[in-house]
Amino acid sequence: MTMREVTVAATQFACTWDLPENADKAEHLIRKAAKNGAQVVLIQELFAAPYFCITQRPEYFDLALPFENHPLITRFSALAKELGVVLPLSLFEKAGQAHYNSVAMIDADGTVLGRYRKSHIPQGPGYEEKFYFSPGDTGFRVWNTAVGKIGVGICWDQWFPEAARAMALAGAEMLLYPTAIGSEPPAPGYDSQPHWEMVMRGHAAANIMPVIASNRIGTETAPEGTAVTFYGSSFIADHSGQLLAKASRTDEEVLTATLDLAAIAQLRRSWGLFRDRRIDLYGAVTTLDGAVTR
Repeated sequence: MTMREVTVAATQFACTWDLPENADKAEHLIRKAAKNGAQVVLIQELFAAPYFCITQRPEYFDLALPFENHPLITRFSALAKELGVVLPLSLFEKAGQAHYNSVAMIDADGTVLGRYRKSHIPQGPGYEEKFYFSPGDTGFRVWNTAVGKIGVGICWDQWFPEAARAMALAGAEMLLYPTAIGSEPPAPGYDSQPHWEMVMRGHAAANIMPVIASNRIGTETAPEGTAVTFYGSSFIADHSGQLLAKASRTDEEVLTATLDLAAIAQLRRSWGLFRDRRIDLYGAVTTLDGAVTR
């Protein structure tokens, strides 16, 4: 069997209100990952600014820009082409009167293959995303890139096995999740990090495909005084859910791991996970209350 080895990278860093510095930091880490052999580099969710969703402030809508001619896309498309790496790029998108938490999928030649708009939008103290983002309307996307078929979910999407399965059914060979998650302001003693990690590792095991997650670090405080400490812990899990690499909770890092997509595909076929699905029994999944009949 011919091998299809791909080296993937996950990064993490702290963001500030020096917006050019954030973009420069992202470029620095992407270059570092590429130097380490990475062919796919995942940068964290909404890296261009602090996580403005901690509180509701209308002025932060000014951070959103149209997808077409977006300066981040222009800059990082050129970087992807220069380095020959695939870059899923997280950004705050303005589309008419709507605003989306989006990812631009940039191929290794700098081509923008399309966009994915975050489907599941959370709402709670410290994570006031429904104030800023419309629910995504793209459906779950899988892109045929230079290194293979990649599915991308964004942060809260990662808690939903239906999203991972949909991307797997659409042919994804790896699942990538840029995230921004940390402490819970109303419950300072609660730590969701183990749960956050385990649910994504479960997606890897259930779909027999690697999962890569990138999270930010540092403490960010909104003008109102509400603070969130992001817990990093970015990781790369293999097709069985086992960790290949994991970052700390506090340090800027670049993780890399090499995957054999051909061997993983052969194993995935041998398990029959998709063959033995019973779609005739899954009607409850398409309802909110689980009631198949009324």
